Order: sequence, then structure tokens, then C-alpha cells
Amino acid sequence: MAAMVSGAQGALPALWLMRHARVRVAPGLCYGITEVEADPVATQEAAAQAARLLPQGMALRCSPARRCQDLARALHALRPDLVPSTDPRLAEMDFGAWEGRPWSDIGREAMEAWTRDFGETPPGLHGESVHRFLDRIGAAWEEWHRARRPELWITHAGVIRAVELLGQGRRRIAAAADWPATPVAFGQCTVWAAP
Repeated sequence: MAAMVSGAQGALPALWLMRHARVRVAPGLCYGITEVEADPVATQEAAAQAARLLPQGMALRCSPARRCQDLARALHALRPDLVPSTDPRLAEMDFGAWEGRPWSDIGREAMEAWTRDFGETPPGLHGESVHRFLDRIGAAWEEWHRARRPELWITHAGVIRAVELLGQGRRRIAAAADWPATPVAFGQCTVWAAP
């Protein structure tokens, strides 16, 4: 089984995963697909770190979110060999009517209803279910796996955690407790070595 190792180069081909830089929002805000601004200084710092770390000759796919696109552009400016292409499958989860609200305002009852059947769309929302989210990320994962080429995905914590599940061969989870709790820092770059 493959292992996710922070800062390691691993055997190529490998899937590199990078979260966007720190965002300028109040702590505790639900902002899956909501457009929020990433800190420009933190974005430049993350790009500089990645530019030193990443090997030559890899494909770069990026979430359509502005916070990810800004990082991809900053990285491309430092490393012209890394030419970004936008992949909508790498977007963060859509939390529907919860988007842009503090998690604390959503309410315990609504959260408990969602986490009881984590594969469903949050109650009363028109967002994205965890299963649909995993299917979407899974399609990009399978494409990378078939290509057997080194790639960098500039994306979100939820996508990176979904890759953790996919790497374990899991496409469905029953409860919120099954969702990976692995911390994913802003600007963090990790690598998943292909099995």
C-alpha cells in the first residue's frame, strides 16, 4: 500500500498534493466552494517552498477556486515548467446552504443528522454528498493512476483527505468517524507514491 509522506520525493510516478495558502476568513467559517481570498504573502511563500521541492517534468492540475489558482500562478512564475491546467474535479466539497456560514450557526441537530448518514447530502441542503464528492475525486485519481505520470494537484484539505481514502481502496464511508482526521496545513505539500 502507498504511504503519504510529508516533504518526501518518493518514487516516480507520484501524486503530489498541495493545499492552498492560508485564507482571509474568520475562524470556523464553512467555505467549501465559496470563493475566499488566500493571503498573498502566504501564497508566495508556499509557491517558493514548492518550487524548491518539486521535481521537473510533472503535470500540474488545479482546483478552479481562486485561492488555488493564485497559488498555481505564483508557482508557475517561479517554475515555468509547471504549467497549470484547471480541473473542476479538484474543487472542495459543496456544502450547499451551509456555505459562508459559521459552523457554530449550523446547529447540533443538523450536524448530527448529516453525520449519522455521512454519504448523504446534508439535511435540507442542495450541496454535494460525501459519496458524490468521493466519486468526483475518484475519477481524477483513476485518471492519474492510469497515466502513471508524476502530477501535482493544487487543491483543498477535503480533496487531500479524500485521496487518503482512495489510496486505501475506499470509495464509500458510512459515518463521519470514517473520514480521515489527518491535519492538512495551509500551503502544505505532500506526496502519495504510486503503488
